[in-house]
Amino acid sequence: MTPKLQLSGIKKNLRGRQVLDGVDLDVAPGRSLVVIGGSGQGKSVTLKCALGLMKPDAGKVFVDGEDVTAMARETRAGVMKKFGMLFQGGALFDSLTVWENIAFRLIYADHVARPDARERAISTMRKVRLAPEYAEVRPIELSGGMQKRAGLARAIIAKPDILFFDEPTTGLDPITADAINDLIVEMVKDLGCAAVSITHDIASARKIADEIAMLQGGRIVWRGPAASIDASGNAMVDQFIAGRAEGPIQAVV
Repeated sequence: MTPKLQLSGIKKNLRGRQVLDGVDLDVAPGRSLVVIGGSGQGKSVTLKCALGLMKPDAGKVFVDGEDVTAMARETRAGVMKKFGMLFQGGALFDSLTVWENIAFRLIYADHVARPDARERAISTMRKVRLAPEYAEVRPIELSGGMQKRAGLARAIIAKPDILFFDEPTTGLDPITADAINDLIVEMVKDLGCAAVSITHDIASARKIADEIAMLQGGRIVWRGPAASIDASGNAMVDQFIAGRAEGPIQAVV
């Protein structure tokens, strides 16, 4: 089966530091891959390269078997419409209402009429269990968990083939975080899409992943089924999931 998304030999140097040093990743349709790793290990850079927000120095990004890195900008823009993204912190526009945030792509990229876009936004709000009465309020009036739900609604409204999640539970209390994890699992299953998440939250990774990969030193040092992470046999994975300062990974202080 052709992977929905594949990163092959991705390298990226930023300010003289080799952040990514040959990252290989792929995710199949209908599967959820979570990339774990400490701060500064290149998780966000990996995501930006996959999304086309950052150009790798070397390596290729394939979407449905097509090399996106070699495409002309106009062609690549069409492929990027297959993506949906839940940003860390929600990244909602304060100047827009909740429904306008959710329908942003429909209105400004797909040119859907505002009444139709609003109807679809409210329908999507219901899917993520965000009450329709919040459609006309500003994001600042929502709690952190509700902002995440709005961000998730925006990510799925166009029914993407590939969903990206950037630290989806950061800043949330454990109960709200677990509710967001449940929604992510539900939405990925409902859409039948591929999902790639980056997180340092092991509880979240266990909940939403079919497979987990660990990024350390610019490379994937382990990958396997989520259920096998406690028996990875990898000292870096064991240290990370146990949260120990002692081990092969040196704490950044």
